[in-house]
Amino acid sequence: MILADSFLQSPLARESEFSTNNNDKPLIVQFAAKTPDDFSSAAEMVAPYCDGVDLNCGCPQRWAMKDGYGADLLKKPELVRDLVHQVRNRISRPFTISVKIRLLKDIKKTINLCKTLEKAGVSFLTIHARTPEMRNEPIDLESLKTVYSCVQVPVIANGDVKNLKNAKDLYEQSNCQGIMAARGILTNPALFSGSPVTPLTCIQNWLDITSRIPTQFLQFHHHLVFMLEKLLSKKKRQVFNTLQDKESVLRFLEENYGVRPGVPIECIDPVQCKFINLHISKVKQKYIYELEADTVLSEIFQE
Repeated sequence: MILADSFLQSPLARESEFSTNNNDKPLIVQFAAKTPDDFSSAAEMVAPYCDGVDLNCGCPQRWAMKDGYGADLLKKPELVRDLVHQVRNRISRPFTISVKIRLLKDIKKTINLCKTLEKAGVSFLTIHARTPEMRNEPIDLESLKTVYSCVQVPVIANGDVKNLKNAKDLYEQSNCQGIMAARGILTNPALFSGSPVTPLTCIQNWLDITSRIPTQFLQFHHHLVFMLEKLLSKKKRQVFNTLQDKESVLRFLEENYGVRPGVPIECIDPVQCKFINLHISKVKQKYIYELEADTVLSEIFQE
């Protein structure tokens, strides 16, 4: 979930938040946004390098809700409609615009929101089958099925997908067109292969990728913290989670698992993204136009 306003304003945010390669297809970039201009401008910036954008209306974290992002947008269906509509007006198909939502307590409001997004031009919806207030409670499968039966666009089901069996069960029970895993896939990137925990090949791949593509330590370490969650003992996990630099992490992994960065694989050659901030360009164009107009007026008055 990339903050659209930061992505627009900061080259550092763009560098740290987004990278891709030629084999990274299909690719959808998820943004948190609360103004149509931020969302559409950020979408235009990444459009040359991806197949679609997704609007996060499901994140229940306190900071996101407080700042008007994520699940807070569920209270503002007209705004969500405008966010989707403006991107669709500025970027044509087959570029996709999707929205991830959570259920509202009033199921009719959830259905109305989904139908509103259909009319605005949304390509598909992802539904986390919990309300923003719910955390570890079982998902509300019946409400998910009710919403799905009321819309025409494809729906992806989300919630409680921690292994391949969970994914298959949710797919069959929900009748949705696809399944999304969030924390489950962070903890085990090989989830959909059927592996019960992260295999060492995944950790090896991550070391190879990050030796080829410059990666901030926070991101490099954060993903490994997730991947090693089920592999490390509590004591070793406490040690690993508090490591402060890449050298310490690499030493830990070599000593405990015998893995270290190898020869980077060819398919991870990064695309050199040249972002064009159309939003800023338009502001500059307006400024230049006004400056030129002032110059012309000045010359007229001088004459």
